[in-house]
Amino acid sequence: MRLGSISQKLRPFPAREVFEVLYRTLGPQHWWPGRTPLEVMVGAVLTQNTAWSNVERALANLRRARAMSARRLAALPPETLASLIRPAGYPRVKARRLQALARWILNRADGRPVRLRSWTTERLREELLAVHGIGPETADSILLYALGRPVFVVDAYTRRFMIRHRWTGCHESYEQVARRFTAALRRDTGLFNEYHALVVALGKRWCRSTPRCGDCPLRRWLPRRPAVRAGPQ
Repeated sequence: MRLGSISQKLRPFPAREVFEVLYRTLGPQHWWPGRTPLEVMVGAVLTQNTAWSNVERALANLRRARAMSARRLAALPPETLASLIRPAGYPRVKARRLQALARWILNRADGRPVRLRSWTTERLREELLAVHGIGPETADSILLYALGRPVFVVDAYTRRFMIRHRWTGCHESYEQVARRFTAALRRDTGLFNEYHALVVALGKRWCRSTPRCGDCPLRRWLPRRPAVRAGPQ
């Protein structure tokens, strides 16, 4: 099957039913780990292209160094910050991104993310996307988990299971995939939070690079001829 043909044979996405099956199977996920909104924002940057276990080590380093404030993050020498977050990978790249985010928080909220909660979601997302190193997934993770906005986070796990079930196409944009969820569900922060966490659990346990479909709770919806490729590996 050609990749280009997959998007022409999309099937209706039973968004609510999928959530209910995952929730019954896996239970509440209590995600996202973070002691403060700022820590969640920092974690959203650090988790780019790495496992959460690595992020936890980097966060622990920042706490021990008493660097978990926007002002302190912005003021640290870049090489010092890079050393602290090294367990999360790409330390120099992520240090630049963290400092750009910290400066933005200082400029827009005097270093206190809670002050951003009076902003509209549209303004927040627009400004976050203008911060160096923050793309749609990171911005939406910050909006949903740190600032309590009802936006749906699309990550590699989301694309993978959606493409394999032909509920989205290989070439659909981030926004198009997100709309598959937001158009079918009530806009509720708690629901979107839990749904994304369940999708992550699904991707780690069953819908992996090499899928384990035999006992997957979503196997009933698999097409007879699965997509040749299912997004990021």
